[in-house]
Amino acid sequence: MTTWHVLGAGSLGILWASRLARAGQSAQLILRNSQRLADYQNAGGLRLTENGRTQLYKIPAELAQASTPIGRLLVACKAYDAENAVAQVAGRLCAGSEILLLQNGLGSQQTVAERWPNTRCIFVSSTEGAYRQDGFHATFAGVGQNWLGDPSDSTPPPWLADLDNASIPHHWTADIMGRLWHKLALNCAINPLSVLHDCRNGDLLAHPQALDGLCGELAALLVASGYPELAVGLADDVRRVIQATAANYSSMHQDVRAGRRTEITYLLGHACRTGINLGLELPQLNELHQRLQTLLDRRGLPRD
Repeated sequence: MTTWHVLGAGSLGILWASRLARAGQSAQLILRNSQRLADYQNAGGLRLTENGRTQLYKIPAELAQASTPIGRLLVACKAYDAENAVAQVAGRLCAGSEILLLQNGLGSQQTVAERWPNTRCIFVSSTEGAYRQDGFHATFAGVGQNWLGDPSDSTPPPWLADLDNASIPHHWTADIMGRLWHKLALNCAINPLSVLHDCRNGDLLAHPQALDGLCGELAALLVASGYPELAVGLADDVRRVIQATAANYSSMHQDVRAGRRTEITYLLGHACRTGINLGLELPQLNELHQRLQTLLDRRGLPRD
């Protein structure tokens, strides 16, 4: 049985590791430093709350410097940490090892795949909802789907049955980049505006002109990037997501409120850079990017 090494104990890392362990899969946490490892040992394991019930999972944990080989690595950290996190364990990767990348946005996945070409990098686009309560305790907040795919090899891996056994919803797709681009477009339309207006997602419906303008430019970007089918009805998709998550604060809003670094570079930044590379005029997206960077400057947060 290949061990699932889970790098990162944020909300998604806790969610995946807990379900895998519950299903009898071999799971191993990799934590970033000795203080974090000590905190984990004091906590006694991971806690996952589902449907009001909390359960403890005593999953073994280690530091990146451990010597055990890694055949399958689940990278559940933020996009801006992904490359450095993988680099810390790269010496432990086996020949033919697999890396699953759960990051938001686009850019970090390609960087990892290019730097470690002898591994199989599987990109994951997740619509599951989870949030961390404190330390090593997460709450499962919403049923969703995990789309998995490998842009360089459409052959599904044999271990997808492990996900079935762990009740992790998933679908293997030959078009993972399309899935990631669609999610990026949704996030670019919703997350930055929710930060600038300091509001829940549902309150964005009070700004129809801004939403329509952004959706028009994002649709043009999708067409130019080779995904014309995703551009059709994008504004309707955005409004459906807003309505479905009306009471929620976006992940970017939560990061800014908590004084954490955002993933702006891999969301809005990636969209604007791609537009420049394609020669597209995207004035509203670029203005939004600049306004968001100015706000981050005022808050003393990194603008990338």
